[in-house]
Amino acid sequence: MTYATPSAAADALKATLDPSRKSWIESANNPLCDFSIQNLPFGVFSDPRNARNARNTGRRVGVAIGDAIVDLAALHDAGLLTLPALSDDAAREVLNAAALNAFMAAGRDVWRSVRVQLSDLLARHDDNGSDNDNANANAALRDDAALRERVLVPMADATLHLPVDIPGYTDFYSSKEHATNVGAMFRDPKNALLPNWLEMPIGYNGRASSVVVSGTPVRRPNGQLKLPEQERPVFGACRKLDIELETGFFIGCGNALGEPIACEAAEDHIFGMVLLNDWSARDIQQWEYVPLGPFNSKGFATTISPWVVTLDALEPFRVQQPAQEPQPLAYLRHSGRHAFDIALEVRLRADGAREATTICRTNFRHLYWTMAQQLAHHTVAGCNTRVGDLLGSGTISGPTEDSYGSLLELTWNGKRPVVLKEGGTRSFIEDGDELTLAGWCQGDGYRVGFGICAGTILPALPVSE
Repeated sequence: MTYATPSAAADALKATLDPSRKSWIESANNPLCDFSIQNLPFGVFSDPRNARNARNTGRRVGVAIGDAIVDLAALHDAGLLTLPALSDDAAREVLNAAALNAFMAAGRDVWRSVRVQLSDLLARHDDNGSDNDNANANAALRDDAALRERVLVPMADATLHLPVDIPGYTDFYSSKEHATNVGAMFRDPKNALLPNWLEMPIGYNGRASSVVVSGTPVRRPNGQLKLPEQERPVFGACRKLDIELETGFFIGCGNALGEPIACEAAEDHIFGMVLLNDWSARDIQQWEYVPLGPFNSKGFATTISPWVVTLDALEPFRVQQPAQEPQPLAYLRHSGRHAFDIALEVRLRADGAREATTICRTNFRHLYWTMAQQLAHHTVAGCNTRVGDLLGSGTISGPTEDSYGSLLELTWNGKRPVVLKEGGTRSFIEDGDELTLAGWCQGDGYRVGFGICAGTILPALPVSE
């Protein structure tokens, strides 16, 4: 799909955000459905229920819409989807890939073209507002049962996979409320923030190899624990296992070694966002983090949601970030609004319980350091980023006690256990507990959601004496 002028391309993209637009896939029109036609997030799936041909038995790129997944490779093979500047063979290879990296590397023009084409194809014919060719393609997909069966895969029948091959992972510490709570808990409540925290986004290089997709069980880690009553550490299972409610973003366009990304241009490098749970072993962390920061306490697992929500889909929910005082140094300044109104929740379901208890409700808009500032600071010394790199926000806590994004804060290091809906309490996570993160932007009659980011805790491996 090509456009005569840049303004025509902008108008086509803007039309995908029209809150009145509805889909002929009726499940997408539920105002509480995460995957509305205004969303169209990207992911990777497989569909073992129906081995249509050798290619389609494997992983491939899809887009969520209502309770279905659009098989982009099948749509391309049907002649209803093109990828600008790519040959048919190249497009077929990109869409039949086991990760989104090649699609992301194709560039923003391709991402946006696919979004526009899908929105036209999936919109109700009487209000999609597209030209005759697009209207004909829309009708061809909507009215041909055999074609719909090839292109639309029921989400309930699909397996969702880690969406991106992640070459590098960095986690930040960008919530002022979270950093203040932790500082007050373990240092001086009157001077909770360290002097550098208000000057730059603090972060550490995490472990990309242990990032897993939602639904993957997480084993309780073993490690060194320094107990108050003992002179030397012991080795054993973590006793203070915690979650960290975060979001993450993927690099879609990297930078060369030695060439920093300017703060004003940083969002152009971001493909999209996911929910992220940075599982944390607090007791292991407390003993190991001096002097170089977390290591085994963070490297055992990080869970992300399977659907990547693009910044284009989030645009209607852009809001002003918190005021920053003191004013950041020049390389960390950007004009305009760089936060998003994303509601976030944490739910805990105890082993054997029928219902989960919502233990936290907060919002992405509270984050002090923006994604653009995180990326600008990450690269300012010349660090290069690559397509697929994952950057985490750090725990997102709000200003009230029920909006704290970790059990460490919610229970104040175990002193005030949370009460569960079906009885019992939790100071930290127990074996068999299932923790679920959810997030969404609520529009007028539609939702742009992330799906869920969930994991269940398995017991630690036995420790030999």
